[in-house]
Amino acid sequence: MNTDLHAPLGQNRKPGGKRPGVLRTGRVVAGLCLVLIGGFSVYTAFRGDGLKRETPPAKEQASAVPTDTTQQVATPDAAPPNGMPRSEPNSGANVERMTTGDGSVVTKYSPKTRDGNGPVLIDAMQVGQDPRMAALPNDALLEASSFGRLPIVGPDGRRPMDQYARPWSGAHGTRIAIVVSGLGLSQTGTQRAIQQLPEEVTLAFAASGNSLQRWMQEARRSGHEILIQVPLEPFDYPANDPGPDTLLTSKSVAKNIESLHRAMGEITNYTGVLNYQGGRFLSDANALEPVMRDIGKRGLLFLDDGTSAQSKTAAIAKGTETPYAFADVQLDGQVDFNAITNKLDELERVAKRNGQAIGVASAFDESIDAISKWTEEAAMRGIEVVGIAALTNDPKKP
Repeated sequence: MNTDLHAPLGQNRKPGGKRPGVLRTGRVVAGLCLVLIGGFSVYTAFRGDGLKRETPPAKEQASAVPTDTTQQVATPDAAPPNGMPRSEPNSGANVERMTTGDGSVVTKYSPKTRDGNGPVLIDAMQVGQDPRMAALPNDALLEASSFGRLPIVGPDGRRPMDQYARPWSGAHGTRIAIVVSGLGLSQTGTQRAIQQLPEEVTLAFAASGNSLQRWMQEARRSGHEILIQVPLEPFDYPANDPGPDTLLTSKSVAKNIESLHRAMGEITNYTGVLNYQGGRFLSDANALEPVMRDIGKRGLLFLDDGTSAQSKTAAIAKGTETPYAFADVQLDGQVDFNAITNKLDELERVAKRNGQAIGVASAFDESIDAISKWTEEAAMRGIEVVGIAALTNDPKKP
């Protein structure tokens, strides 16, 4: 069916109260998996004709976010407050990768001399970040461009997908990752999502949003894993226009990559890319392949919202070795607290049947309230909330 499925139009609702949580770490083990992803129709709700993006008075903004919004960079050689220079775990090794005849990759490590003298502080966190530094990007995973700093794989092979992923406990049982998207389009709505949703919820920021850098910093300080949301061409374009810099099948590869990079350069510290709409684009292999390849080579994941039955995401992701995931259930097609709760229950049943499941929802008040309450109750049933990176199909991992 050549249509994009979208959550219904809504008003410019102001999606608010933060609950403390504990950032957990651990090694990954097999388990039943469930992911909830929220907020796609927020784009529609906040971009409708006659609706303007909300910008609170300067005084209100100051109380809502940290006053120091300057983007900071944590470079490998930068000296932390204690004066000791930081260094990457493999900074004292030569790393060589060789591909064997059967396609396997062999990594060889040999000693080398570190630059500088004296002791260094080794950043040994391979998956996730220390919460005290979560708002600061790893400079080794960034490259300068005319669109801002873009994510890359580090010299030691570390990917942004791993560096900025939310660690989880490693316990057996059902796992849930909740992602709420469309953040940045409403100041008050964004603040409410960051504060009220549990820190285990993954947040996706709209590339066309406002004050994205400081909202990213607040979300990361609060423990959230984040994504960048990029508009793609739907089947009924241009009657249905996802917004500026939409990736189009009619554009050249260079123009689409340029639009992708412009979106990527808006913030840092994200694990991957989430589509907004895009039924036509996702079904066109010629348009999708170079975009997916660029995402994969930068060490990012791609999350398909699952609204296009003709999507070629899986085939192209495998061909380009791009980590990817699909949503299984649209949670708030009916914007009603009880209806959303019922969809969450359905999603849990899918997870128990298939081993894992991914749901998408919108950052409406009803969605945030339902997800917050449901996840609290789900924890009593032994369900753990994790980031989307934990449920991604990763061609580079067994």
